[in-house]
Amino acid sequence: MIELLKYLKNYIRQIIVIFFLTVIQVTVNLELPGYIARIVDQGILGGSEIDVIISTGLFMLGLSLVGAVCIVMAGYQAARVATGFATAIREKVFAKAQGFSLAEFNRFSTSSLITRSTNDIQQIQTIVYMMLRIMLVAPLTAAGAIFQAYRTAPSMTWIMGAAVFVMIGMVLFIWSVVMPKFKLLQILVDRLNLVTRENLTGLKVIRAFNAEKYEEGKFDRANADLTALNLFLNRLMAIMQPFMTLVSSFTMIAVVWYGASLIGEGGLLIGDMIAFMQYSMQVLFGFMMMSMIFIMLPRASVSGARVAEVLETEPSIKEPARSAPFITGAPAVEFRGVTFAYPGAEYPVLENISFSVPAGKTTAFIGSTGSGKSTLIHLITRFYDVNYGHVFVKGVDVRDLRFADLYSCLGYVPQKGVLFSGTVKSNIKYGAPKAHDREMRRAAEVAQAAEFIGRIGGKYGGSISQGGSNVSGGQKQRLSIARALAKKPDIFLFDDSFSALDFRTDAVLRKALKAETEKSAVLVVAQRIGTVINADQIIVLDKGRIVGTGKHGELWKTCSVYKEIALSQLSEKELGGRSSISS
Repeated sequence: MIELLKYLKNYIRQIIVIFFLTVIQVTVNLELPGYIARIVDQGILGGSEIDVIISTGLFMLGLSLVGAVCIVMAGYQAARVATGFATAIREKVFAKAQGFSLAEFNRFSTSSLITRSTNDIQQIQTIVYMMLRIMLVAPLTAAGAIFQAYRTAPSMTWIMGAAVFVMIGMVLFIWSVVMPKFKLLQILVDRLNLVTRENLTGLKVIRAFNAEKYEEGKFDRANADLTALNLFLNRLMAIMQPFMTLVSSFTMIAVVWYGASLIGEGGLLIGDMIAFMQYSMQVLFGFMMMSMIFIMLPRASVSGARVAEVLETEPSIKEPARSAPFITGAPAVEFRGVTFAYPGAEYPVLENISFSVPAGKTTAFIGSTGSGKSTLIHLITRFYDVNYGHVFVKGVDVRDLRFADLYSCLGYVPQKGVLFSGTVKSNIKYGAPKAHDREMRRAAEVAQAAEFIGRIGGKYGGSISQGGSNVSGGQKQRLSIARALAKKPDIFLFDDSFSALDFRTDAVLRKALKAETEKSAVLVVAQRIGTVINADQIIVLDKGRIVGTGKHGELWKTCSVYKEIALSQLSEKELGGRSSISS
């Protein structure tokens, strides 16, 4: 929490203004009991002097108005500081998350990052506002009231001291109990968000497997755990109010009882006893407010630590200060002795991988599931960095390129098409917002998306729901391909991007792509033999190693792994014919 307070430095002026407004407010509050004592002792008991009562009352009214104005202005400024502070923190967390690699996302989890960006920051905002108001008002009020009370009736100050001692003891006890519980509370909020997110995103699968009851059970368990802990904490805090009220009541009884005896002995004026009661209430109120802060502080402290953890985490993948210049004539993509293992994995997923992809040529990667095909693409995009070896783009190691320069060369199409809420147009132009509408329509035609776009209400202005939930899987893939085409990159990366397409659409699309990408390097990860069969170069992967490189005809004759994959999809007669053509 303390680490985050440095973001308040932009609000120093407002905080100073709040401090001075608070001092005026507290001073007004501390002066009022003295004037009440004057009205009682001089105006009422002193012979009913109306002039004293009216003049003192009007002065009190003026002071109260000044105090009210200060309260409103201080509250307004505190709200601006707290919301501005939370906005700045939220922006920092979002910017930091944007720079995370997949390793950091796996460490925090998406659900946890969402909770930290919303619920946790809201807790911090609330405590900052309360600190600017209550943590300034309460101690100043308590300290000033103790001083004034001692000056008014020193012989009764011990009553106030005893009440404060009891209150502090209660606060410390509750603090020791709730601190570890609040840490657990945020973990349970993360868990509930995770279960909810999984249910909402996997709703189709859940229904298809008739697993609603099972998922409801998971949600109920997560919800019940969170509810039980919240109830425990709320019950514990509910004790505070009646306890503080009880202490206040006993304090007032003690003041009246002991004060009455002093008045009877002539050692205290009635007005002074009334003023002392007012000061006692202010002291107790101040400590009640501080106790509220101390009860809320543990949760805010836990939230602050969680947010600070995100802000202090350095991305494992960093970009250089400046990019190295691209080398003219170098291969578009080159792997040289690359070995890579996922964080925490026992064995590498890729081992000693070397190949090059020249501009204007298509290289396809095929292999069994888990052979490392998609990982190759992730290393080019720097979603992960290699453990050993080098990945070059246009002659430059990707680690020597700034992200903007690297991604400006790439047109990436993931296996699972990702669309954003907006329109068809905004999704296709996502990577090239300045592209002409003519270029956008051309990209859609090449991606075989124009036909279904024409059936959407509004056509290119038609709405796309969050995550593309109002279009099919194949339509998502075609729009994702159109998005990459509209960017006109030097290197296309297709990560099994045709898997949701039927064979006819796949064939037509690949034929149209060949003409559109003839000057670009194309890397295709695929499961289908039909998708890779006409590639200029096919790289066969098995258990993270390259076991074959060449065209279809060569691999059919020389690579047993490739032949096994091919025969699992097409007949030998079909493949034999295609082999002679490809050769």
